Amino acid sequence: MATPFPFSAIVGQDEMKLAIQIVAVDPKVGGVLALGDRGTGKSTAVRALADLLPPIQVVKGCRYGCDPKSGSSGCPDCASLKSGQKITTESKPVPVIDLPLGATEDRVVGALDLEKALSQGVKAFSPGLLAQANRGFLYIDEVNLLEDHLVDLLIDVAASGENVVEREGLSIRHPARFVLVGSGNPEEGELRPQLLDRFGLSVEVRTPQDLDQRVMVIKRRDAFERDPEAFRQTFAADNDALRQHIVKARKTLEKVQAGDDLLRTCAQLCQKLGTDGLRAELTLMRASRAYAAIQGKKIVTTAHLRAIAPLALRHRLRRNPLDDTGSGARVQRALEEVLGA
Repeated sequence: MATPFPFSAIVGQDEMKLAIQIVAVDPKVGGVLALGDRGTGKSTAVRALADLLPPIQVVKGCRYGCDPKSGSSGCPDCASLKSGQKITTESKPVPVIDLPLGATEDRVVGALDLEKALSQGVKAFSPGLLAQANRGFLYIDEVNLLEDHLVDLLIDVAASGENVVEREGLSIRHPARFVLVGSGNPEEGELRPQLLDRFGLSVEVRTPQDLDQRVMVIKRRDAFERDPEAFRQTFAADNDALRQHIVKARKTLEKVQAGDDLLRTCAQLCQKLGTDGLRAELTLMRASRAYAAIQGKKIVTTAHLRAIAPLALRHRLRRNPLDDTGSGARVQRALEEVLGA
C-alpha cells in the first residue's frame, strides 16, 4: 500500500478538508463529493483520511470487519460462530477502499470462490470491495465516469447498508455500511441525479491562485516524494493532534443541541431553494451539528449553518433555465434572504 500524504500537510482546499473532517466525526452525514480542476489534491486528501482516523475494533477473522459490540450483524462469518463461543477482537485501521472505474461487478459485490470450488468442490463466497469497505470509506476517483450498472448497484447498497448476492447458486447477505467519497472533473461528464443525492456534502475544488500557496504545494509535494517517511515524521505531531480532535468531537457529538428555531431555519432554507424530499434538511442539520462539535460548541448556531449550507445544498438544486447563477451563489442568496445579510 502506498504511503499516504499527511492530512495536516495539505495546503489550502479548506472546504474539502472541512467536509472530510465532518464525515469523519459523523458518518451519518453521508458521503463527500469533490468536483473541480485536475491536479488539485482531491485524491490526495481522501487517501490521507485513512491515516487520520483512529483504528477500529473488529471481530478477529471476520472478512467483513464487523463490530464486536453490534451483536447479530447478518455477516456470514460471524453467523458461523458457535453459540456461546467467546468472540476475540483485534484492532485495524479504518478501511479506505478504492473502487477503480474498470472494476467488474464480481469484483465489487463478490462472487463464487473459484479456487475452492475447483480444488475442494466447495461452494464458497469470495467477498468483494463492498465487504472490504464495511465500516469505512469507499472512494471512487472520476466518479462521474462510473458505468451505469455499477451506479445502480451502489445506489441500492448505499440505501440499505447491505449487499445481497444471488448468483451462481450463492445466496449471501452481508453488511456494507460505508461512507461514499467521490471525486471528478465536471467537464468530463455529469453524475446521475440518483447518485448525486447519495452524497451528503459537495465541495468545489479550484486551482489555487495565490502564488505563495502554489509554491508551498510544490515544496511539500517534492519533499514528500523524496523521502515520504521523513516528511510524515515532520507532520506526525500535527496529524496526531488532529486525530485526537476528531475523537473528542465524536464523543461530544451526541451532546450538541440543535434547537427548534434552527431546525425551522433549515427547513425554510431548503424550501426556498426548492430541494426535493427532506434529505437536504437532515444532512444540513447533521453536518452543522458535527461542525459545532469540531469547534467544541454545545449548541448549533446560525454561524455553523451559514458555513455548512453551501456544502450540503449546492448539489441538490434543480436547474433553472431562467437563472444562470452558480449553485453556490444561489445558496448564499437564499441564506441572506432567510437569515439576513
